[in-house]
Amino acid sequence: MKKLKRSSRLVEMTHYLLSRPHQLIPLTTFAERYNSAKSSISEDLVIIKEVVEQEGIGELNTVAGAAGGVKYMPKMSEQAAIAFVESICEELRQPDRILPGGYLYMSDILGQPSILNEIGRMFATVFANCEADCIMTVETKGIPLAHATASFLNLPVIIVRSDNKVTEGSAVSINYVSGSNKRIQTMSLSRRALKEESKVLIIDDFMRAGGTIQGMKDLLKEFNASVSGVGVFVESGEVDDLLIEDYVSLAKLSGVDSKTKQVIVGPGSYFQQ
Repeated sequence: MKKLKRSSRLVEMTHYLLSRPHQLIPLTTFAERYNSAKSSISEDLVIIKEVVEQEGIGELNTVAGAAGGVKYMPKMSEQAAIAFVESICEELRQPDRILPGGYLYMSDILGQPSILNEIGRMFATVFANCEADCIMTVETKGIPLAHATASFLNLPVIIVRSDNKVTEGSAVSINYVSGSNKRIQTMSLSRRALKEESKVLIIDDFMRAGGTIQGMKDLLKEFNASVSGVGVFVESGEVDDLLIEDYVSLAKLSGVDSKTKQVIVGPGSYFQQ
């Protein structure tokens, strides 16, 4: 790359870092990329670090030594997180979201890139140090949430399906009890999708009793894999006998009254961390 003015280099370096979260980048990479001395690059990184952390959009961590470098870790400030979740809760309280059977319509929310982006940043904040090798979700509504989170943690996404697809090759399938309707259901994962003894972060859109998430945890045992964290967008507060205990929710749905058209929803366990 040709030698840039410092102002242009700062912009380009910031973009380079933001597009490679949780990736250790040696100073020599920048020095060679911009044809600049390491001392100049170090000064630039100090400026970027100051702005990134002051604006609450992440941290810039420096690792010393020959194998060291700099790593950008996306974060969301608590103040920004509270404001975002409150806006989501306000949207979920709209009476026209109530469906027959007391269900809540959320598909439009999970289809907006700007909202998914903030959800992914929140999960990336709370699970920044979980040391996961990949993110797992179950088809279908959890997929955009998993990918949004993966974009900030720089991790691959593994999708658990309800049946085995020919294009997936040989697979491991298990039966599990759905927490919502107590029915026996099946989930399947390709043998090639997950390496043995992987550390997995589970992300899902909604959790009632936790049956689906428990099913994924049981499926992971077939791969000798472990769970490094569980995050859900909305959890139900109407269930007493939860099947899982250690999880993080962004919002908590405490009640839906179809007669009065009232939805009771508030911030989840994210803010108790």
